[in-house]
Amino acid sequence: MKTIVIYKSKTGFTRKYAEWIAEDLSADTFDISKVTINILTAYDTIIYGGSLYAIGIIGVKLITQNIDKLKDKKIVVFATGASPSREDGINEIIDKNFTQEQQKYIKFFYLRGGFNYSKLNLFDKFLMTLLKWKIKNKKQEELSSDEIGMLAIYDKPVDFTEKKNIDRIITYVNT
Repeated sequence: MKTIVIYKSKTGFTRKYAEWIAEDLSADTFDISKVTINILTAYDTIIYGGSLYAIGIIGVKLITQNIDKLKDKKIVVFATGASPSREDGINEIIDKNFTQEQQKYIKFFYLRGGFNYSKLNLFDKFLMTLLKWKIKNKKQEELSSDEIGMLAIYDKPVDFTEKKNIDRIITYVNT
């Protein structure tokens, strides 16, 4: 079975997971910028990883816009984010990124990544600064656990990646 792992990573956490998955599955791995739909159709299993950006999975449109050409493949999408995994959050990610029809063909996984402000581009730094100010202006009792966590890690890089987090993906692909 021929497997490809593609990814789009802004700060390196998604790339780290993609490389671990590719290594465990002896799969080809590519940054999304190097991949076309014609390349994907040559594979039996397609694994796509992207970081979350306002609960949207960056780069996933390559998969979703071509689902008709990929329906006969095993398709896995994983997203990385700094927040701990929560079922309601995962369901929100799935529903925002995939139609009900697409969900029939795509198996989704969430992997906790990390946060590193210094690796963001200028625009993302600006947006994160606005978000930080917005959160800081809230009353303490109004803050969600995610907002409290974001404020705690904003000024120092954190890396929650663990190789064992890919085990569910590896098991799924191998069954």
